[in-house]
Order: sequence, then C-alpha cells, then structure tokens
Amino acid sequence: NETKVMYFILLGFPTTAELQLLLFSTLLLVYLLTVLENFLIILIIRNNHSLQNPMYFFLGNLSFLEIWYVSVIEPKMIIDVLSHDKRISFQGCMTQLYFFVTFVCTEYILLAVMAYDRFVAICKPLRYPLIMSHRFCAQLIAGCWMCGLTTSSIKLSFIARLSYCDVDKINHYFCDISPLLNISCSDSSLAELVDFILALMVIMVPLCTVVASYICIMFTVLKIPSSQGRQKAFSTCSSHLTVVILFYSTTLFTYAHPKLMYTYHANKLVSVLYTVVVPLLNPLIYCLRNKEVRFAMRKT
Repeated sequence: NETKVMYFILLGFPTTAELQLLLFSTLLLVYLLTVLENFLIILIIRNNHSLQNPMYFFLGNLSFLEIWYVSVIEPKMIIDVLSHDKRISFQGCMTQLYFFVTFVCTEYILLAVMAYDRFVAICKPLRYPLIMSHRFCAQLIAGCWMCGLTTSSIKLSFIARLSYCDVDKINHYFCDISPLLNISCSDSSLAELVDFILALMVIMVPLCTVVASYICIMFTVLKIPSSQGRQKAFSTCSSHLTVVILFYSTTLFTYAHPKLMYTYHANKLVSVLYTVVVPLLNPLIYCLRNKEVRFAMRKT
C-alpha cells in the first residue's frame, strides 16, 4: 500500500521570527555578491587581451559554472527563510538534485584540469602553447561537462527509482543525495553503492590528478635557482591551490559516504560552506592573489 509522494518539505534552518529577516538579508546579499563577482571575472577575462590564455579560459569557465551552481540552490533557500510553505514538488526536487550534482561533479573535474594546466605551464613551459592549444582546452571543458552530466544522470536514475512513502520532511535546505537516501522507505542499498562508486571516481581521480600535478610543480620550482623565479612560479598556482583546498575539503567527506553524513547535525552547516561560502570566496581569492587579474580589473 505505497502512496507515491507528490512533494517534500524542506525544513531548512529553524530560526526565530527576529532572526528570519537577518538571515534572509544575509543570504540574499551573499547570493547577489557571488553572482556579481563571477560575472565580473567573466567580463574582465573577455575584455582583456592579456588574459586570453588557457589559465584564464578555465577560470572564466569556473566562474560561469559557479553562477549556475549557486543559482540552483540559493534562490529557493532564500525564499524558504521567510515562507511558511517550504514544499518542493517531487519533480522539482529531482531537477534540483540533477543540476546540483552535475555542477559539483563538473567542478571537481574542472579543478583537476586547471591543476594540469599549471603543471604543463611550469614543468613544460616550452611545449605549453603546443600542448594547451585552444582546441584541446575546448575539448577539456566539453569533457568536464560530459562527465558531470553523465554522472548526474546515472545517480538520478537510481535515486528517482526509490519509493518515498506519504509526505516526507527533509531535514535540509535543498534536495541532496544524503537526505533522499535516508527518507526512502524502500531498500536504498543499490542506489547508495552506485552513488559511492561514482563519488569515488569523480572525487578521487581528479584529486589524484591535482596532487600529482602539484608534486611535480613543487619539484620543478625547487630546481629554479633564483628565489624571485621560485616566488613567481608559485604565485601563478597559489590561487588555484587555495580554491582546490577549500572546495575539496568541504565536499570530500559529505559525498564519500552521503547516507552516514546525514545522521550528523553538522551536515547542514558543512553544506553551507560549499554551497554558499566557498563560491563567494573563490572570485575574491583569484582577484586578491593574482596580480594580472587585479591589474585587468582596474583597467576594466
């Protein structure tokens, strides 16, 4: 006697009436700033010929990705802070989950591609223009999106097949994998196994690429005789490395074992870090730590 669920209730963040308006204003300001920052980076890269190289081509794509990444989650979260009706339809929940997983997986792979770009630039500088051609860069970006879309499609096909009995309350502020696995009233072991295997591939393979690239970069930079040369080489990849550490550290444990993470009350707070805080900080990190971007911004 199963009843197909028509909608979910997102519990979000329990707040008092006095704090609701403050939380709403803060989240709205953060969302608008995040979109504006990333849009400005795209505009600066497009309008400055000095930034027309693979490094900034990938940075522009990262900014484009993060605009969509936050727009899938934050508008609904902001509305729900003041709204008494926190429902989301089953189709809306699956759509939100599909695009969110797509953007997360794409960003994992894109950050690995950016690490590879820095490896070629520092370790093989003479062959850099030949290896990182415009065509190859476009193929890498297309590959990132294809991997993200494919991974998300496979995950969703298993999660959407689960049974959700009656009206279910989700103790989260958006439709994520962990709450949906936990509130399912059918056996979710296969969906959890598929999710774990795909998460392992999408997280660990790019992570290994990033680690291997920076190990090679470190050994190459240490061989540079002058301290000024070493500092210049490190400065070209310090922004990217900071972004990688922020993004991977906040998402790694959540998606390595999503069903287990849902049992911890801190799960929502960790989610806020990679859905709200990190996208806000990423453009600032690239602007503050990159002289070329700062110069191009003043010029623009």
